[in-house]
Amino acid sequence: MASAGSGYRLRCSVVGHELDVRGLSSCLFPTGAFVSVSRDRTARLWAPDSPNRGFSEMHCMRGHSNFVSCVCVIPPSDIYPRGLIATGGNDNNICIFTLDSSAPLYVLKGHKDTVCSLSSGKFGTLLSGSWDTAAKVWLNDKCMMTLQGHAAAVWAVKILPEQGLMLTGSADKTIKLWKAGRCERTFAGHEDCVRGLAILSEMEFLSCANDASVRRWQISGECLEVYYGHTNYIYCISVFPNSNEFVTTGEDRSLRIWRQGECTQTIRLPAQSVWCCCVLENGDIVVGASDGIIRVFTESLERTASLEEIQAFENELSQTTIESKTGDLGDINADDLPGTEHLNEPGTRDGQTRLIKIGEKVEAYQWCMSEDKWMKIGDVVGSSGATQQTSGKVLFEGKEYDFVFTIDVNESGPSYKLPYNVSEDPWLTAYNFLQKNDLNPMFLDQVAKFIIDNAKGKALENVNPEFSDPFTGGGRYVPGTSSGSDAGPAADPFTGTGRYVPGSASDTAAALSGADPFTGTSAYKADKAENMYFPKKEAVTFDQANPTQILGKLRELNGNAPEEQQLTEDDLDLLEKLLSIACNTSMETPSAQQLQALLKAISWPADIVFPALDILRLAIKNPSVSESFCSEKDGIQFSSHLIKFLNLGGKQANQMLALRTLCNCFVHPVGQKLMMSQGDLIMSQAIELKLSRNKNIHIALATLALNYAVCLHKINNIEGKAQCLSVISTVMEVVQDLEAVFRLLVALGTLISGDSNAVQLAKSLGVDSQIKKYSSVAEPAKVNECCRFVLNLL
Repeated sequence: MASAGSGYRLRCSVVGHELDVRGLSSCLFPTGAFVSVSRDRTARLWAPDSPNRGFSEMHCMRGHSNFVSCVCVIPPSDIYPRGLIATGGNDNNICIFTLDSSAPLYVLKGHKDTVCSLSSGKFGTLLSGSWDTAAKVWLNDKCMMTLQGHAAAVWAVKILPEQGLMLTGSADKTIKLWKAGRCERTFAGHEDCVRGLAILSEMEFLSCANDASVRRWQISGECLEVYYGHTNYIYCISVFPNSNEFVTTGEDRSLRIWRQGECTQTIRLPAQSVWCCCVLENGDIVVGASDGIIRVFTESLERTASLEEIQAFENELSQTTIESKTGDLGDINADDLPGTEHLNEPGTRDGQTRLIKIGEKVEAYQWCMSEDKWMKIGDVVGSSGATQQTSGKVLFEGKEYDFVFTIDVNESGPSYKLPYNVSEDPWLTAYNFLQKNDLNPMFLDQVAKFIIDNAKGKALENVNPEFSDPFTGGGRYVPGTSSGSDAGPAADPFTGTGRYVPGSASDTAAALSGADPFTGTSAYKADKAENMYFPKKEAVTFDQANPTQILGKLRELNGNAPEEQQLTEDDLDLLEKLLSIACNTSMETPSAQQLQALLKAISWPADIVFPALDILRLAIKNPSVSESFCSEKDGIQFSSHLIKFLNLGGKQANQMLALRTLCNCFVHPVGQKLMMSQGDLIMSQAIELKLSRNKNIHIALATLALNYAVCLHKINNIEGKAQCLSVISTVMEVVQDLEAVFRLLVALGTLISGDSNAVQLAKSLGVDSQIKKYSSVAEPAKVNECCRFVLNLL
């Protein structure tokens, strides 16, 4: 094993790219290799060249018509045992390469702007982020789903190792956690664009941002730590293998190594923007910068560059120029700087910076612990005649300020940094400063006067935005209660049962018998090898009703309707006849007058409309009614009318009946066509009802997902399947009723039957681990049996 030195030192400089190196990723094959991408429109694979401790270019990959922005390696598979390389570019495309070809294997198109971040997961899953504010999930050469929710560019993406979870970081300053294609949580805390993400474990991750901070988060949402060290934008963060230690690179020309939450080493580079970094399996660090050169740093003495190479690197570093107003070196008053004698004193920590004035020139030096000496890191330009405070913003602990003052409370004590913006109240700033540093309050007047004299501050203008939780206002109607409070699940007020069982004369009797609601036979026996559950071929509908109760409630509530919407006796007779046709599954064609009366009734106010919706739910199964309501002419208006009842804050009876009506729309081709064309709108609204505590709503929601799965199985639309899988997984997470669970399992089995891509996607979303618990359910037996059939496919 190679012996370790006292810190990271240069291993080699890798030259080949002609412009900025924007992305890096370590490779499994060949061992110790890495891949880089550049603004020169190329990706290059580099393999270690042991005789000279450097790297040799294996081959150059070309496929983008514009700058290449990011890269990741897709793990090995049976088809590609050495894995694949994915690159994203300013041409909005993603190119997929094998490790031995210069041309793309295939190109992924779909983003509308620059692809700036990539991450790979299990089973060949690829996650991409773009300036178009969206992230996309890809499987092989197909887009499975689009993650939308950010308000600005998605600069960073990561797939977590387990649970089917994904992370996106954005220029909108937030990070979002996604499960099965839906946003589960938003992490807020960064004060500028989030630029990088790194995974520590299944439960923790790191983020870096333009606010010059690194944050450590729990998946549950808590920010555990905030780390400061950089003095400008942080572009990239990478974790050491099997460790919580990490490295960062940024706009302050530095690579920084972090151990136990502290920056233990700072390595300056002769380039302003250090765009990217990655850590190799042996612990060596690879960085790419705006000068087009890749540099590798190592702790191993055996792999350290020769003295001549290190000296050449230090000479290059010393000849660079540093702009004094970048915030990298703080405020500079050239007249007060010491001479070269200041370098006779050793530094106190690695990366410590000192400025030396030599004649009219200012030079910057950095203390290098491993070399035990001050190293020149450049000439400071624009510093001559600088005042104590510069006119530009100064970065302190990740925030920009108009001023950062140095306060000496007494001659023998330490100095303190006091950041201040001219819009702040100097007295409040002084008070907070004293509190933070545990200083005597007697200094309040003195510090405040110092701020006023030196900054000419203005009065503070307070803005206290308020927000209200849109879900806790109460007032949600629960059937069976007289108030609007959420009193828990209620019985189905129309059927008297928790679920519909097709093929039975009595829904109550069937519910007690344990009959299979999809086959009409008794529960599947364990000794049978045949899968009788899926793929389901026909839509599942809600048929049972008590016409007498429905009509009675309709007449009772008619008097509560607005006068212009009240039904006449003729209208009520028409609806009674329509209900008779619907309940008797007659092929008789309803009259135009009957349909007009129904339209009038379903337009009632939300608090009394539910009996009319129940008639609609039954009538829509009639082919003539379906043709009239779901046609191209009126279908969108009809579906929009139903969607409005799916609001989470609405009445539960309306929610349930609207869902059941949508399920029954799948009976006839014209209804199926409408449901598929409006699928995104319907399911995005319906999914919110997962938060309901009413089991009948959950059963109806599960049935809706099942009916979509039936249609998607027939047409084999992979993107539609991905969206449906997302819905199934999301609802499965919260439902407890086993009938709803069973229908979701049948939907899942139907979706993935005979489709290897759908199987891979379901596995990548963690659906297999999500449903395993149902394989041990004792009763009803159909749940565990169906679950086992699904698990066999996965």
